[in-house]
Amino acid sequence: MANTTLQRLGISAGDRTKWTFSAWVKRSKLGTDAQHMFSGNNERTGGSNYSSFYFTNDQLKYYDYYSSSIQNTITTNAKYRDVNGFYHFVLAYDTTQSTNSNRIKLYVNGEQVTSFDTASYPGSSEGSFMNVSGYDNYIGDQKTNAGYPFSGSMSHIHFTDGTAYDASAFGSTDATTGEWEAKTSPSVTYGTNGFFILKDGNGITDQSGEGNDFTLGGGTLTDLKDNPDNVFTTLNPLDNFYSASTFANGNTSQTSNAGAYGWVPSTLGITSGKFYAECKQTGFSGGSNYNLIGITGSQNDASTHHLGQIAYTAGYYAQGNVYNQSGSTTSTYASYTTNDIIGVALDLDNNKLYFSKNGVWQNSGDPTSGATGTGALNITAPSAMTGATATGVYRFASGDYGNTVVVNNSWNFGNGYFGTTAITTNSGNGYAGAEGSSKFNYTVPTGYSALNTKGLNE
Repeated sequence: MANTTLQRLGISAGDRTKWTFSAWVKRSKLGTDAQHMFSGNNERTGGSNYSSFYFTNDQLKYYDYYSSSIQNTITTNAKYRDVNGFYHFVLAYDTTQSTNSNRIKLYVNGEQVTSFDTASYPGSSEGSFMNVSGYDNYIGDQKTNAGYPFSGSMSHIHFTDGTAYDASAFGSTDATTGEWEAKTSPSVTYGTNGFFILKDGNGITDQSGEGNDFTLGGGTLTDLKDNPDNVFTTLNPLDNFYSASTFANGNTSQTSNAGAYGWVPSTLGITSGKFYAECKQTGFSGGSNYNLIGITGSQNDASTHHLGQIAYTAGYYAQGNVYNQSGSTTSTYASYTTNDIIGVALDLDNNKLYFSKNGVWQNSGDPTSGATGTGALNITAPSAMTGATATGVYRFASGDYGNTVVVNNSWNFGNGYFGTTAITTNSGNGYAGAEGSSKFNYTVPTGYSALNTKGLNE
């Protein structure tokens, strides 16, 4: 739901002194910009009162704003900069508490946050602006098109009116893995303005029983398979070599920088198993198309390097050549251009790499041929990677070859989308691996999984 605003306008009067907000959140854009997750305010009707929970400078912040000034606020010392997994945030507001520091409580992944950069707590029984009659609630921005959008994904969003809960009401620790997990049907009282949305693909229809549905106020709501129980890889903006790219659509879409070579890898890395992904070229400018789609097991150590030019990297060049671990191969690969879809099949059980164009495996490749490696590129085993730039894991990657060229790519790592466009349903659609929750445009080779946490556990 990157840059998407959900809204519930003209709410009923509720309990302004006691409420809880809970959400699973995966970030995609970092930095100093304010990114609002949840807000209650009267700005739509010309007022200037609001309560808001948001990111600023990668810190978490809550405040009440009244009569042109901040009344109550907490700002964390910690910065939350993980773009790979989901955080679980719980904000509990209860001004009936006698101790002022108990009136606003924040929990992250089940643990209460007790260290704050700033902390100014509300007075006894002081009301927030979350449950004021005629006010509005927004998710994903301060208000519709306010210019402070949250960028990323959100799932299992709860709001309780009249009860302040701790994190254990909405999550629990798995006894086997020790991981903090979502409770899909928590036993909580929602109250007059309470709601439960974005539950397991049920969208913005309230699942709490209170009938407090949201509407789409701006942007596009995409029902991604990426969720706290099965986290999908994305491109990693923290490994954005030489500031080579900008990102959109939850870090699945990439626009390269005309002033730099380089590539961007996926967040999740692999050392064994078989994995599949698709990348759609969505456009280019600046001359010939110098797009490269492939894999990396190396950090980019110079501004003149591209995928396949250095060890432990390989890239399928848009003009048809394949660069593999420091050299160019003369190939029978087809060239590709805008709207073509490149499939990447990585077999680390046999250290083979295969590429397809629009469902046709190049060089007569057969990703199911195992050690034979029919039509495959041979790659170095992760265990054999050496040197200062070796990562020890392979990741999917894309970038450009040429510092005057801008390329645009959208990856489908199994969510079933290129950007915000769902892939077309057809008989060729593939579902990867035994985890069975990943959808691709073309048939996935037998035995291959999407690069997500369930696929890794297979």
